[in-house]
Amino acid sequence: MFHPLRVSEVERLTDDSVTVTFDVPPELREAYRHRPGQHLALRRIVQGQEIRRTYSICAPAVEQPGTPVLRVGIRLVEGGEFSTYAFKELTVGDTVDVMEPMGRFILEPRAGYFVAVVGGSGITPVLSIATTLLEREPEARFCLIRSDRTVSSTMFLEETADLKDRFPGRFQLVTALSREEQQSGLPSGRLDQERLTALLPALLPVEQVDGWYLCGPFGLVQGAERALRELGVARGRIHEEIFHVDEAPTQSAAAATAPAHATLTATLHGRSGTWPVQDGEKLLDTVLRARSDAPYACKGGVCGTCRAFLVSGEVRMDRNFALEEDETEAGYVLACQSRPATKDVELDFDR
Repeated sequence: MFHPLRVSEVERLTDDSVTVTFDVPPELREAYRHRPGQHLALRRIVQGQEIRRTYSICAPAVEQPGTPVLRVGIRLVEGGEFSTYAFKELTVGDTVDVMEPMGRFILEPRAGYFVAVVGGSGITPVLSIATTLLEREPEARFCLIRSDRTVSSTMFLEETADLKDRFPGRFQLVTALSREEQQSGLPSGRLDQERLTALLPALLPVEQVDGWYLCGPFGLVQGAERALRELGVARGRIHEEIFHVDEAPTQSAAAATAPAHATLTATLHGRSGTWPVQDGEKLLDTVLRARSDAPYACKGGVCGTCRAFLVSGEVRMDRNFALEEDETEAGYVLACQSRPATKDVELDFDR
C-alpha cells in the first residue's frame, strides 16, 4: 500500500547519488517499521503515466517504540526518469507516494559471522543490515567486501568508515576499485568469479561464515555466487539481491506455448476475482487490468514485489532474479514474469 510521505532531507552523497529521507507520521510508524535489508517502491505520475522504482533502505532498523528512520539511497541512472527527478528536482517539503517496506533480502540480528559482497549501490541495503546487526548483537561479526569504480563514486564512504571506528574488532572492510589504484588494499580490477574464488579463502575462513549476502549488478552477484559454490558453500547460506540486469529478456518459450483463452483467479487484500488472460500476457498485467492495487515495482523479475503463491494450475516464468530456491520450491512465483501453462491458474498475493 502506498502513502504520501513528506521529504525531510535530500543529501548529496557523490556526484551521481543522493539519499532521500521521509517523515513518518505517528499513525504510520508500524507500517514503515522496516526489517534490515528491505526496500521501498516510490511512485510518481509523469504526463499521465505512472512510474515506479524500487530503492533499498540504508538506515538501520529501529525497534519499538522508536520512530523508524526511512532513508533510501538513489544513484542517478542515465535516462532514468525517477532517478533524474530525485537527483535534480526533489527537495525538502515535497511529497512522494511511498509503498510500505517489502523484501526478503534481510538479516535479523543474531550471533554469527556474516559476509557481504556488494557492487556500487548494492551497498545500500547492506549498510542497513550491517549497522543493525552490529548495534544489536554483540556476538556478531561482519565483513564487507565492496567493489566500486573510484573513491569519488563510492556511496556511503563515511558511513562504512564509521562502522570500522565503532566496531573495530567486529567489522572488517575490504575495498576493490575497478578504475583507480589504491595506496593500500586490493589491486584495481573487477571482482569477478575467478578473482573471488582466489580472494575469499585468503581473506577469511569461508567454511565458518554463517551467511553470505550478495548485492549489486547481475554480473557481480552471479560471479560471486559461482565462486562461493565452487568453494563449497551451501546454497542455503547464500542470499542475493540484484539491482540491475543489463540484458532485456527475449521472447520466451513460455509466451509461445501459453494456452489460448486461459483464466486467472487471484486473491489480493482479501478479495478474489477471476479474469481472462489475453494472448501473450503476463499474469501481473492480467490482474492490473482489473485491480490497480496489485503490488509491483520493477516488472523485471528483480525486486520480488509481485511475489504470489501458486494455489493451482501451472505457470512458466520468463526469468527470476528475486526469489530464492526455497521460495520457488514452496510454490511462489513472480507474477510479473509468469505466463499460464494451463487453462486455469490461481494465485494468492496475500500468503
